[in-house]
Amino acid sequence: MTIIIAIVALAGHIALLLWGTRMVQTGIQRAFGPSLRSFLGRALSNRFKAFLAGLGVTAILQSSTATGLMASGFAAGGLVDLVPALAVMLGANVGTTLIVQVLSFDIAAVSPALILFGVVMFRRAHNPQVHDLGRVFIGIGFMLLALHQLLAVLTDYADTSAFEAVLSAISTTPVLSLILAAILTWAAHSSVAVVLLVMSLSSKGLMDPYQAFALTLGANLGTAINPVVEGNIAGDLSAKRLPLGNLATRVAGIGIVFAALSPIVAWMTAIDTDGARIVANFHTAFNLIVAVAVMPFLGPFANLLVRLLPQKIDATDPGLPRYLDASAKETPVVALQAAAREVLRLVDILGEMLKGTKAALTSNDRRALSALRRMDTILDRLNTAVKQYLTSIDPDELSETDRHRLDEILLFSTGLEHAGDVLDQNVLPHLAKRLRRGIKFSRDGQRELSDLIDRLSTNLRTASALFMSQDERVARMLADEKIVFRKAEREGMSDHFKRLRQGDIDTAETSSLHLDLLRDFKHINSHLVAATAYPVLERKGELLQSRTSRQLHVEIPSSIADERHVSPIS
Repeated sequence: MTIIIAIVALAGHIALLLWGTRMVQTGIQRAFGPSLRSFLGRALSNRFKAFLAGLGVTAILQSSTATGLMASGFAAGGLVDLVPALAVMLGANVGTTLIVQVLSFDIAAVSPALILFGVVMFRRAHNPQVHDLGRVFIGIGFMLLALHQLLAVLTDYADTSAFEAVLSAISTTPVLSLILAAILTWAAHSSVAVVLLVMSLSSKGLMDPYQAFALTLGANLGTAINPVVEGNIAGDLSAKRLPLGNLATRVAGIGIVFAALSPIVAWMTAIDTDGARIVANFHTAFNLIVAVAVMPFLGPFANLLVRLLPQKIDATDPGLPRYLDASAKETPVVALQAAAREVLRLVDILGEMLKGTKAALTSNDRRALSALRRMDTILDRLNTAVKQYLTSIDPDELSETDRHRLDEILLFSTGLEHAGDVLDQNVLPHLAKRLRRGIKFSRDGQRELSDLIDRLSTNLRTASALFMSQDERVARMLADEKIVFRKAEREGMSDHFKRLRQGDIDTAETSSLHLDLLRDFKHINSHLVAATAYPVLERKGELLQSRTSRQLHVEIPSSIADERHVSPIS
């Protein structure tokens, strides 16, 4: 019965430690996630800046996995070179050791104050960022409290025969200790929590430094396995270059250090005899030495990864998502960026559909229309994938800014899909009818339709830029395009009726088809404007609820007013 109570107590305190670590990570991500990501993106110009940026961002986020996902997103999207991305991971590995250094000191007495301070911030603050920082303080308080209670339980049950038997079984096989720690770290998604647990055992003298160092090496291995195992295995292998490169450097470093662990233990224990401090120093020293050793060889190493993992695009299934990494959903700011990158593929596909539509105005190739319909199917599949991906993100992990961005991505993706539906269900049947009946547009009519398609293509690029920048000026410019298309529709109707009366168009059927296409193009443009420009303008308070005036102004000519003996109304 005693051993059962001990196991339950240990499991509960470890769970509290994991939960505190999780609260710190999510609180920081909500409060500073977008800013940290922008900072990281700007710092990826060379390997040394990238290393320091990775160290700083991870020290704040307390998650090398989150930093790695950000860097992987940049590298997989072709936004940065692989060398600085690898340097970011080296810095992230060092950054995640800093919280271990802080918690290696006995500061458990401040945990109640941190929790109290955090709860006050969490419950009272109207500022979302202060609210999220309250979550961070609560998490740190939980971590300190869990470590204190963990040490108390270990002290109470350290002399029991069952506990000694478990530790003895592990200590007899150092490789088993390494593997066990790697599995625990992978399952807990936190090397910090596992290393802190090892520190607790070492501080009470329950394991010797050799075994503690072996477990610490296992924690470093486990945290590198997470991004590799949980990524999108079926996707492009080139997206695996960064996590596999990070894992390879860890494995090489662990192999060398593990082989020389005995002299390293002797050297480290000569410097400091405190069990917790020895583990923390070894953890930091290992990652620093690996970073210094690998940094000069990042160029050749990156070239090797590129050769071993070449980029492969699945041309046979373009409807398969390329950037929706399931493991990124634990870090909302990264998941939203991945979804935004996927939505830009919808922009490219719709652009190709518009290009094909322009060619179909004069082409007699029926197969081209079939190809355009297949492209709409791709649009539908990608839009569905984006929706499922975004709606599967835990809403409790989203900050207010994240929720706004999620809505923007969903709205734009849906707008693009609706624009593709207009092309598929309206424009393409009209063009198919043109082929069946042998209709040819007049030179002026064909030029007018081609110009409008070119304008739609330009507006699509503008909408894409607006989706990424959320710039108010671009939103106003795009919204004004609705006026252009309404005017084009009115003038097109007038001109074609005039040409019809003058006999410039052979049949009324050609004129009717031309007008149908004008309306469809206006409808496509409306979807682009509504999906990007209107949300920005509404947020800025510049969007009217209706185009009609609040007061109805009726103008009556003076001559009519005189005849009817009423005054003109202005």
